[in-house]
Amino acid sequence: MAAELTAHQLIAQHRPTLDQALEAIRTRAYWSPHPEHPKAYGENGGLDAAAGKAAFDALLGTRLDLGQPGTDDWTGEEVSPYGIELGITYPHVDIDVLLPAMRAGRTAWRDAGAEMRAVVCLEILKRINERTHEFAHAVMHTSGQAFMMAFQAGGPHAQDRGLEAVAYAYVEQVRTPDTAEWTKPQGKRDPLALTKTFKAVPLGIALVIGCNTFPTWNGYPGLFASLATGNAVLVKPHPRAVLPLALTVQVAREVLTEAGFDPNLVALAAERPGEGIARTLAVRPEIRIIDYTGSTAFGDWLEANARQAQVHTEKAGVNTVIVESTDDYKGMLSNLAFSLSLYSGQMCTTPQNLLIPRDGITTDEGPKSYDEVVADLARSVAGLLGDDARANALLGAIVNPDVKARLEAAAGLGEVALPSREITNPEFPQAVVRTPLIVKLDGAKPDAEAAYMSECFGPVSFAVAVDSAADAVELLRRTIRDKGAMTVGAYTTSAEVEQAVEDVCLEECAQLSLNLTGGVYVNQTAAFSDFHGSGGNPAANAALCDGAFVANRFRVVEVRREA
Repeated sequence: MAAELTAHQLIAQHRPTLDQALEAIRTRAYWSPHPEHPKAYGENGGLDAAAGKAAFDALLGTRLDLGQPGTDDWTGEEVSPYGIELGITYPHVDIDVLLPAMRAGRTAWRDAGAEMRAVVCLEILKRINERTHEFAHAVMHTSGQAFMMAFQAGGPHAQDRGLEAVAYAYVEQVRTPDTAEWTKPQGKRDPLALTKTFKAVPLGIALVIGCNTFPTWNGYPGLFASLATGNAVLVKPHPRAVLPLALTVQVAREVLTEAGFDPNLVALAAERPGEGIARTLAVRPEIRIIDYTGSTAFGDWLEANARQAQVHTEKAGVNTVIVESTDDYKGMLSNLAFSLSLYSGQMCTTPQNLLIPRDGITTDEGPKSYDEVVADLARSVAGLLGDDARANALLGAIVNPDVKARLEAAAGLGEVALPSREITNPEFPQAVVRTPLIVKLDGAKPDAEAAYMSECFGPVSFAVAVDSAADAVELLRRTIRDKGAMTVGAYTTSAEVEQAVEDVCLEECAQLSLNLTGGVYVNQTAAFSDFHGSGGNPAANAALCDGAFVANRFRVVEVRREA
């Protein structure tokens, strides 16, 4: 029989962490309760590296039974980008049975209150954190991320984003007091007096539609924002990346049960190959909230058709870096090379277009022509990835055949400044590993515009020659406005150019990084401090994480009584 988790125990254990998270989102200072280093795990009942790998290996070829109602079959055909067939099967559900079951526990969960829901969520995150090594292998072998990135981004960084969402949810729910005594003077007559109560009421069932590349990092904000605001959550993972979210659902159901709540408040909807159940689920009347990361086409469809739901989407964008001048040329090249290489460019934040004046730039090493800048960047990338062992640790594996096809086609779009090369992973010889491709394009030519004004997801970047810094700024504006951007970067020593770029990002609502030459990269964001996306341009209609991301997941219902 499962141990019981009392409200007193949960609050005593997790309230201090919640308070620290609340302070972190207020100050925006660095903070994380989840260690980044693998050696930090293994104490206090958590899994160390060997135990985490053994736990992952033990899952291979098994059936992951979550005890969900409505299970009518078993499905699962995940193949790791590293070549391993996972062989794990998951419950396939009859949604006409599961959805009503998910609604059954909503009253008790609603009435538990914001604090209790928050600490239950923190207990879920704590148990996931203790299994970070196991989750890292699950993320690695579904997304193709290299192990260290899967460990950090799929583990503590994802857990941070989940906790961040819980903190924002708590703030928004307690903004209104539970009760109020209301008295209105009436002059000589007796005052009007009412007792008022206010309750945060969830909308219903939330649907999380998972992505292939970052199943936990992109999945946890919506999952925990909805759960913390009192909603039940149905998780529909990407067919190639079921395991990390299935394990998450498993942990959530265990904690909810031990805390005295209905485990069906969190459930999994795995699909058969080609079934496409996201479209069916998205328009069900029970589904009132949707969180989605993926293609623009399906994101647009959700926004247009799931009219009964609050829809939060992160879609495609064309991330841009302006290179106008720098006082640290080597640092700039090194920083850009790492940004272009990390996880084979398979991040929604990876720079794609590098806008460089065709007359060249000024640097601390003297003037550099456009051709020199591109050639030096190509050498920097090649040098970074020259050692195959280092390259494998940075690049990971190509996540699916579509990315490989885009990479191969992109070489024909212009003059190749840096060809992509194949790398063998000795541990996983079936993995498809490719270094970044850099293609030179003339920004003034219409045929080139068709290439650089479309997202080319994967290890592909375009070095776009522009007429001037002013031309670069206007192209940046048009790109954000028409195509969207999750990230924008700029290198300049000119206060005028810096102000112009900042003005564009403020007006078009895009997150900006200026003159990064050290160990922080444009494609990385820190929970509790950095906003991921803005919700203000076509790349995404929501930001991870702000008050707007959580506030519409519940409504405040008031009851008035005569005092």
